[in-house]
Amino acid sequence: MAAQFTSAEWKTIRETLDADPAKYGLAQREYGSVLLGSFNIRKLGSSRSRNKDTWEFLAEVCRSFDLLAVQEVMDDLSGLRRLMSLLGPDFDLIVSDVTGKFPGERGLGERLAFIYRWSAVKRTEVATDITYDRTKVLNTIAERYVKFDEVMDPYAPKWRAYLDGTRGKPRLNMPVFLTFIRQPFCVSFEIPGHPGTTPYQFMTINAHLNFGKTLLDRELEFEALMDWIRGRAAMDHRAYYRDFLLMGDLNLNYDNPEKDLPGLQAKLKTFNGHSGDAVNVNFPFLDTHPTRTEPFTTNARMDQTFDQIGMFSHDDRLPTFDQNAMMGTNPRGPDYGVFEFVRLFSDALLGKPFDSLAGSERSDFFARFEHKVSDHMPLWLRLPLP
Repeated sequence: MAAQFTSAEWKTIRETLDADPAKYGLAQREYGSVLLGSFNIRKLGSSRSRNKDTWEFLAEVCRSFDLLAVQEVMDDLSGLRRLMSLLGPDFDLIVSDVTGKFPGERGLGERLAFIYRWSAVKRTEVATDITYDRTKVLNTIAERYVKFDEVMDPYAPKWRAYLDGTRGKPRLNMPVFLTFIRQPFCVSFEIPGHPGTTPYQFMTINAHLNFGKTLLDRELEFEALMDWIRGRAAMDHRAYYRDFLLMGDLNLNYDNPEKDLPGLQAKLKTFNGHSGDAVNVNFPFLDTHPTRTEPFTTNARMDQTFDQIGMFSHDDRLPTFDQNAMMGTNPRGPDYGVFEFVRLFSDALLGKPFDSLAGSERSDFFARFEHKVSDHMPLWLRLPLP
Protein backbone atom coordinates (compact mmCIF):
# COMPACT_ATOMS: atom_id res chain seq x y z
CA MET A 1 0.00 0.00 0.00
CA ALA A 2 1.28 3.46 -0.89
CA ALA A 3 2.54 5.73 1.88
CA GLN A 4 0.12 8.17 3.48
CA PHE A 5 0.48 11.87 2.85
CA THR A 6 3.29 13.38 4.88
CA SER A 7 2.91 16.35 7.23
CA ALA A 8 4.51 18.58 4.58
CA GLU A 9 2.02 17.38 1.97
CA TRP A 10 -0.90 17.95 4.32
CA LYS A 11 0.38 21.49 4.96
CA THR A 12 0.31 22.16 1.21
CA ILE A 13 -3.18 20.67 0.95
CA ARG A 14 -4.48 22.85 3.77
CA GLU A 15 -2.94 25.99 2.31
CA THR A 16 -4.51 25.24 -1.07
CA LEU A 17 -7.90 24.62 0.52
CA ASP A 18 -7.76 27.70 2.72
CA ALA A 19 -7.03 29.84 -0.32
CA ASP A 20 -10.35 28.93 -1.98
CA PRO A 21 -12.64 26.45 -0.12
CA ALA A 22 -15.55 27.14 -2.48
CA LYS A 23 -13.51 25.97 -5.49
CA TYR A 24 -13.55 22.43 -4.11
CA GLY A 25 -17.10 22.46 -2.77
CA LEU A 26 -16.36 22.47 0.95
CA ALA A 27 -19.57 23.95 2.31
CA GLN A 28 -19.22 26.81 4.75
CA ARG A 29 -21.61 27.28 7.65
CA GLU A 30 -24.02 30.13 6.94
CA TYR A 31 -26.18 31.89 9.51
CA GLY A 32 -29.82 30.96 9.07
CA SER A 33 -29.13 27.60 7.45
CA VAL A 34 -28.37 24.01 8.43
CA LEU A 35 -25.89 21.70 6.68
CA LEU A 36 -26.75 18.03 6.33
CA GLY A 37 -24.26 15.58 4.89
CA SER A 38 -23.20 12.01 4.17
CA PHE A 39 -19.67 10.62 4.14
CA ASN A 40 -18.52 7.04 3.58
CA ILE A 41 -15.18 7.09 5.40
CA ARG A 42 -13.47 3.93 4.22
CA LYS A 43 -13.06 1.35 6.98
CA LEU A 44 -13.27 3.81 9.87
CA GLY A 45 -11.92 1.49 12.56
CA SER A 46 -8.76 1.55 14.64
CA SER A 47 -7.46 4.91 15.83
CA ARG A 48 -4.04 3.75 14.61
CA SER A 49 -5.18 3.15 11.03
CA ARG A 50 -4.45 6.71 9.92
CA ASN A 51 -1.76 9.24 10.76
CA LYS A 52 -2.35 12.34 12.87
CA ASP A 53 -2.66 14.73 9.94
CA THR A 54 -5.22 12.54 8.20
CA TRP A 55 -7.36 12.41 11.32
CA GLU A 56 -7.20 16.18 11.60
CA PHE A 57 -8.25 16.59 7.96
CA LEU A 58 -11.21 14.24 8.45
CA ALA A 59 -12.22 16.17 11.55
CA GLU A 60 -12.05 19.45 9.62
CA VAL A 61 -14.38 18.01 7.00
CA CYS A 62 -16.85 16.63 9.55
CA ARG A 63 -16.83 19.91 11.48
CA SER A 64 -18.49 21.61 8.49
CA PHE A 65 -21.76 19.78 9.10
CA ASP A 66 -24.60 20.13 11.55
CA LEU A 67 -25.78 16.57 10.91
CA LEU A 68 -23.58 13.99 9.19
CA ALA A 69 -24.36 10.36 8.33
CA VAL A 70 -21.18 8.25 8.33
CA GLN A 71 -20.90 4.82 6.69
CA GLU A 72 -18.27 2.05 6.97
CA VAL A 73 -17.69 2.45 10.70
CA MET A 74 -15.99 -0.75 11.85
CA ASP A 75 -16.62 -2.79 15.00
CA ASP A 76 -13.56 -1.12 16.56
CA LEU A 77 -14.85 2.30 17.65
CA SER A 78 -11.49 3.77 18.67
CA GLY A 79 -11.10 5.64 15.38
CA LEU A 80 -14.58 7.15 15.56
CA ARG A 81 -13.91 8.15 19.16
CA ARG A 82 -10.65 9.80 18.10
CA LEU A 83 -12.55 11.71 15.43
CA MET A 84 -15.13 12.84 17.99
CA SER A 85 -12.40 14.01 20.38
CA LEU A 86 -10.98 16.18 17.60
CA LEU A 87 -14.42 17.62 16.85
CA GLY A 88 -14.76 18.70 20.46
CA PRO A 89 -17.66 19.29 22.85
CA ASP A 90 -19.97 20.91 20.28
CA PHE A 91 -20.69 17.52 18.70
CA ASP A 92 -22.48 14.39 19.76
CA LEU A 93 -22.75 10.89 18.31
CA ILE A 94 -25.13 7.98 17.95
CA VAL A 95 -23.93 4.77 16.34
CA SER A 96 -25.52 1.43 15.48
CA ASP A 97 -24.30 -2.00 16.43
CA VAL A 98 -22.59 -4.07 13.75
CA THR A 99 -24.84 -5.11 10.89
CA GLY A 100 -24.05 -7.21 7.83
CA LYS A 101 -22.79 -10.39 9.47
CA PHE A 102 -23.86 -12.84 12.16
CA PRO A 103 -21.74 -12.68 15.35
CA GLY A 104 -18.72 -14.95 15.06
CA GLU A 105 -19.08 -15.50 11.32
CA ARG A 106 -17.21 -13.95 8.43
CA GLY A 107 -18.86 -11.11 6.55
CA LEU A 108 -18.85 -7.41 5.77
CA GLY A 109 -19.97 -6.17 9.16
CA GLU A 110 -20.21 -2.41 9.66
CA ARG A 111 -21.73 0.18 11.93
CA LEU A 112 -23.63 3.28 10.80
CA ALA A 113 -23.23 6.56 12.68
CA PHE A 114 -24.71 10.03 12.95
CA ILE A 115 -22.51 12.92 14.11
CA TYR A 116 -24.46 16.05 14.99
CA ARG A 117 -23.89 19.54 16.35
CA TRP A 118 -26.10 19.59 19.40
CA SER A 119 -26.60 23.38 19.32
CA ALA A 120 -28.21 23.11 15.86
CA VAL A 121 -29.74 19.63 15.80
CA LYS A 122 -31.71 17.89 18.53
CA ARG A 123 -31.90 14.11 18.72
CA THR A 124 -35.34 12.93 19.79
CA GLU A 125 -36.69 9.60 21.01
CA VAL A 126 -36.44 7.03 18.21
CA ALA A 127 -33.39 5.00 17.14
CA THR A 128 -33.94 1.78 15.22
CA ASP A 129 -32.89 -0.31 12.26
CA ILE A 130 -35.06 -0.91 9.20
CA THR A 131 -36.01 -4.49 8.46
CA TYR A 132 -38.35 -6.58 6.36
CA ASP A 133 -40.10 -8.71 8.97
CA ARG A 134 -40.48 -12.48 8.92
CA THR A 135 -44.00 -12.40 7.48
CA LYS A 136 -42.91 -10.18 4.61
CA VAL A 137 -39.97 -12.48 3.82
CA LEU A 138 -42.14 -15.62 3.91
CA ASN A 139 -44.78 -14.00 1.71
CA THR A 140 -42.09 -13.07 -0.82
CA ILE A 141 -40.81 -16.65 -0.93
CA ALA A 142 -44.35 -18.00 -1.33
CA GLU A 143 -45.25 -15.54 -4.07
CA ARG A 144 -42.02 -16.09 -6.03
CA TYR A 145 -41.32 -19.76 -5.30
CA VAL A 146 -40.91 -20.60 -9.01
CA LYS A 147 -37.98 -18.18 -9.27
CA PHE A 148 -36.43 -19.64 -6.12
CA ASP A 149 -36.74 -23.15 -7.58
CA GLU A 150 -34.92 -21.97 -10.70
CA VAL A 151 -32.02 -20.76 -8.53
CA MET A 152 -31.95 -23.58 -5.98
CA ASP A 153 -32.04 -26.54 -8.40
CA PRO A 154 -28.55 -25.86 -9.82
CA TYR A 155 -27.27 -24.55 -6.46
CA ALA A 156 -28.09 -27.68 -4.40
CA PRO A 157 -25.38 -29.96 -5.88
CA LYS A 158 -22.80 -27.20 -5.50
CA TRP A 159 -23.73 -26.85 -1.84
CA ARG A 160 -23.45 -30.62 -1.30
CA ALA A 161 -20.01 -30.58 -2.91
CA TYR A 162 -19.01 -27.75 -0.58
CA LEU A 163 -20.15 -29.78 2.45
CA ASP A 164 -18.17 -32.75 1.13
CA GLY A 165 -15.07 -30.58 0.88
CA THR A 166 -14.70 -31.02 -2.89
CA ARG A 167 -15.23 -27.35 -3.82
CA GLY A 168 -15.29 -23.88 -2.33
CA LYS A 169 -18.40 -22.28 -0.87
CA PRO A 170 -20.75 -21.40 -3.76
CA ARG A 171 -22.40 -18.03 -4.07
CA LEU A 172 -26.18 -17.93 -4.04
CA ASN A 173 -27.68 -15.06 -6.03
CA MET A 174 -31.20 -14.35 -4.83
CA PRO A 175 -33.66 -13.65 -7.68
CA VAL A 176 -35.75 -11.32 -5.50
CA PHE A 177 -35.16 -9.10 -2.48
CA LEU A 178 -35.47 -10.78 0.92
CA THR A 179 -33.68 -8.53 3.40
CA PHE A 180 -31.00 -5.85 3.54
CA ILE A 181 -27.34 -6.77 3.35
CA ARG A 182 -26.82 -4.22 6.15
CA GLN A 183 -29.85 -2.95 8.07
CA PRO A 184 -30.25 0.81 7.51
CA PHE A 185 -30.08 2.83 10.72
CA CYS A 186 -32.94 5.25 11.45
CA VAL A 187 -32.84 8.02 14.09
CA SER A 188 -35.31 10.84 14.73
CA PHE A 189 -33.90 14.37 14.68
CA GLU A 190 -35.40 17.82 15.09
CA ILE A 191 -33.89 20.99 13.63
CA PRO A 192 -35.17 24.07 15.43
CA GLY A 193 -35.59 27.26 13.47
CA HIS A 194 -35.99 30.89 14.38
CA PRO A 195 -38.06 31.64 17.51
CA GLY A 196 -41.75 31.01 17.06
CA THR A 197 -41.36 28.71 14.04
CA THR A 198 -42.11 25.01 13.65
CA PRO A 199 -38.90 22.94 13.52
CA TYR A 200 -37.98 20.50 10.80
CA GLN A 201 -38.64 16.98 12.06
CA PHE A 202 -37.04 14.04 10.23
CA MET A 203 -36.81 10.32 10.54
CA THR A 204 -33.23 10.26 9.29
CA ILE A 205 -32.02 7.08 7.60
CA ASN A 206 -28.36 6.17 7.23
CA ALA A 207 -27.86 3.39 4.67
CA HIS A 208 -25.00 1.52 3.06
CA LEU A 209 -26.71 -0.63 0.46
CA ASN A 210 -25.51 -3.69 -1.40
CA PHE A 211 -22.73 -3.27 -3.95
CA GLY A 212 -23.47 -6.80 -5.14
CA LYS A 213 -22.13 -8.91 -7.94
CA THR A 214 -24.84 -7.76 -10.33
CA LEU A 215 -26.77 -4.58 -10.97
CA LEU A 216 -29.94 -6.51 -10.12
CA ASP A 217 -28.70 -6.98 -6.54
CA ARG A 218 -28.34 -3.22 -6.17
CA GLU A 219 -31.62 -2.35 -7.84
CA LEU A 220 -33.67 -4.78 -5.75
CA GLU A 221 -32.30 -3.49 -2.46
CA PHE A 222 -32.64 0.16 -3.44
CA GLU A 223 -36.25 -0.31 -4.56
CA ALA A 224 -37.04 -2.21 -1.35
CA LEU A 225 -35.77 0.67 0.76
CA MET A 226 -37.76 3.15 -1.33
CA ASP A 227 -40.90 1.05 -0.83
CA TRP A 228 -40.35 0.94 2.94
CA ILE A 229 -39.78 4.69 3.27
CA ARG A 230 -42.65 5.69 1.02
CA GLY A 231 -44.99 3.30 2.81
CA ARG A 232 -44.02 4.69 6.20
CA ALA A 233 -44.09 8.32 5.07
CA ALA A 234 -47.64 7.85 3.77
CA MET A 235 -48.91 6.72 7.20
CA ASP A 236 -49.56 10.30 8.32
CA HIS A 237 -50.16 10.55 12.07
CA ARG A 238 -49.08 6.96 12.81
CA ALA A 239 -45.44 7.62 11.86
CA TYR A 240 -43.31 9.20 14.59
CA TYR A 241 -42.37 11.93 12.11
CA ARG A 242 -43.95 12.17 8.66
CA ASP A 243 -40.84 13.45 6.87
CA PHE A 244 -37.96 11.11 6.01
CA LEU A 245 -34.40 12.03 5.10
CA LEU A 246 -32.25 9.34 3.48
CA MET A 247 -28.47 9.85 3.51
CA GLY A 248 -25.89 7.28 2.58
CA ASP A 249 -23.97 5.16 0.15
CA LEU A 250 -26.77 3.67 -1.95
CA ASN A 251 -24.40 2.19 -4.54
CA LEU A 252 -26.53 3.53 -7.36
CA ASN A 253 -24.78 2.73 -10.59
CA TYR A 254 -24.62 4.57 -13.85
CA ASP A 255 -21.46 3.56 -15.66
CA ASN A 256 -22.90 5.20 -18.75
CA PRO A 257 -24.45 8.42 -17.40
CA GLU A 258 -26.02 9.45 -20.68
CA LYS A 259 -27.84 6.11 -20.86
CA ASP A 260 -28.39 5.14 -17.22
CA LEU A 261 -29.10 8.44 -15.47
CA PRO A 262 -32.31 9.50 -17.29
CA GLY A 263 -33.96 6.17 -16.47
CA LEU A 264 -33.04 6.41 -12.79
CA GLN A 265 -34.23 10.02 -12.63
CA ALA A 266 -37.52 9.10 -14.25
CA LYS A 267 -38.07 6.19 -11.87
CA LEU A 268 -37.47 8.30 -8.78
CA LYS A 269 -39.72 11.09 -9.99
CA THR A 270 -42.58 8.63 -10.58
CA PHE A 271 -42.36 7.75 -6.89
CA ASN A 272 -44.14 11.03 -6.21
CA GLY A 273 -47.29 9.81 -7.91
CA HIS A 274 -47.11 6.38 -6.30
CA SER A 275 -46.67 7.90 -2.87
CA GLY A 276 -49.74 10.09 -3.11
CA ASP A 277 -49.83 13.82 -3.72
CA ALA A 278 -48.88 14.59 -0.12
CA VAL A 279 -45.43 12.93 -0.23
CA ASN A 280 -42.74 14.71 -2.22
CA VAL A 281 -39.72 12.60 -3.24
CA ASN A 282 -36.59 14.54 -4.17
CA PHE A 283 -33.05 13.28 -4.86
CA PRO A 284 -31.22 16.49 -5.87
CA PHE A 285 -27.97 14.71 -6.77
CA LEU A 286 -29.65 12.97 -9.68
CA ASP A 287 -30.15 16.36 -11.31
CA THR A 288 -27.46 18.62 -12.71
CA HIS A 289 -26.76 21.54 -10.39
CA PRO A 290 -27.48 24.92 -12.03
CA THR A 291 -23.79 25.86 -11.85
CA ARG A 292 -22.61 22.68 -13.61
CA THR A 293 -22.91 20.94 -16.96
CA GLU A 294 -23.21 17.40 -15.57
CA PRO A 295 -24.29 15.76 -12.28
CA PHE A 296 -21.92 15.49 -9.33
CA THR A 297 -19.92 12.33 -8.81
CA THR A 298 -19.22 11.16 -5.27
CA ASN A 299 -16.65 8.36 -5.50
CA ALA A 300 -12.96 9.18 -5.40
CA ARG A 301 -12.46 7.96 -8.96
CA MET A 302 -15.08 10.55 -9.95
CA ASP A 303 -17.08 8.36 -12.29
CA GLN A 304 -20.11 7.36 -10.16
CA THR A 305 -22.66 8.96 -7.83
CA PHE A 306 -23.00 6.06 -5.40
CA ASP A 307 -23.87 8.39 -2.50
CA GLN A 308 -27.17 10.22 -2.27
CA ILE A 309 -29.35 12.44 -0.13
CA GLY A 310 -33.09 11.99 -0.61
CA MET A 311 -36.10 13.73 0.93
CA PHE A 312 -39.53 12.16 1.39
CA SER A 313 -41.57 15.00 2.77
CA HIS A 314 -44.94 16.54 3.46
CA ASP A 315 -43.34 19.83 4.58
CA ASP A 316 -43.82 22.44 1.85
CA ARG A 317 -40.77 24.34 3.15
CA LEU A 318 -38.53 21.61 1.69
CA PRO A 319 -37.49 21.75 -1.98
CA THR A 320 -39.37 19.63 -4.51
CA PHE A 321 -37.60 17.96 -7.43
CA ASP A 322 -38.94 20.55 -9.87
CA GLN A 323 -37.20 23.27 -7.82
CA ASN A 324 -33.72 21.74 -8.10
CA ALA A 325 -32.96 23.94 -11.09
CA MET A 326 -33.09 26.95 -8.72
CA MET A 327 -30.74 25.53 -6.09
CA GLY A 328 -28.04 27.85 -4.84
CA THR A 329 -29.74 31.14 -5.62
CA ASN A 330 -29.97 31.98 -1.91
CA PRO A 331 -26.82 31.72 0.28
CA ARG A 332 -28.96 30.20 3.06
CA GLY A 333 -30.25 27.47 0.77
CA PRO A 334 -31.60 25.28 -0.40
CA ASP A 335 -28.45 24.11 -2.14
CA TYR A 336 -26.37 20.95 -2.52
CA GLY A 337 -22.87 19.92 -3.47
CA VAL A 338 -19.86 17.65 -2.98
CA PHE A 339 -16.53 18.39 -1.32
CA GLU A 340 -14.30 17.26 -4.18
CA PHE A 341 -11.14 16.63 -2.20
CA VAL A 342 -9.77 14.61 -5.12
CA ARG A 343 -9.45 17.82 -7.13
CA LEU A 344 -7.94 19.53 -4.10
CA PHE A 345 -5.28 16.84 -3.69
CA SER A 346 -4.41 16.92 -7.37
CA ASP A 347 -4.03 20.70 -7.47
CA ALA A 348 -2.04 20.81 -4.23
CA LEU A 349 0.28 17.84 -4.67
CA LEU A 350 0.57 17.32 -8.41
CA GLY A 351 0.23 20.92 -9.48
CA LYS A 352 -2.31 20.12 -12.20
CA PRO A 353 -6.03 19.46 -12.54
CA PHE A 354 -7.35 15.99 -11.82
CA ASP A 355 -9.00 15.81 -15.24
CA SER A 356 -5.60 16.11 -16.92
CA LEU A 357 -4.16 12.99 -15.25
CA ALA A 358 -3.41 9.98 -17.43
CA GLY A 359 -4.69 6.51 -16.47
CA SER A 360 -1.54 5.18 -14.77
CA GLU A 361 -0.95 8.50 -13.06
CA ARG A 362 -4.48 8.40 -11.66
CA SER A 363 -3.98 4.90 -10.28
CA ASP A 364 -0.80 5.91 -8.45
CA PHE A 365 -2.54 9.04 -7.21
CA PHE A 366 -5.57 7.16 -5.84
CA ALA A 367 -3.30 4.74 -3.99
CA ARG A 368 -2.03 7.62 -1.85
CA PHE A 369 -5.40 8.40 -0.28
CA GLU A 370 -8.31 6.09 -1.17
CA HIS A 371 -7.62 3.78 1.80
CA LYS A 372 -6.39 6.30 4.35
CA VAL A 373 -8.65 9.27 3.58
CA SER A 374 -11.50 7.57 1.72
CA ASP A 375 -12.65 6.28 -1.64
CA HIS A 376 -15.82 8.40 -1.33
CA MET A 377 -16.23 12.17 -1.09
CA PRO A 378 -18.68 13.85 1.31
CA LEU A 379 -21.88 15.33 -0.11
CA TRP A 380 -24.00 18.01 1.49
CA LEU A 381 -27.46 19.56 1.46
CA ARG A 382 -28.07 23.06 2.81
CA LEU A 383 -31.56 23.96 4.02
CA PRO A 384 -32.73 27.38 5.24
CA LEU A 385 -33.74 27.29 8.87
CA PRO A 386 -37.49 27.56 9.50
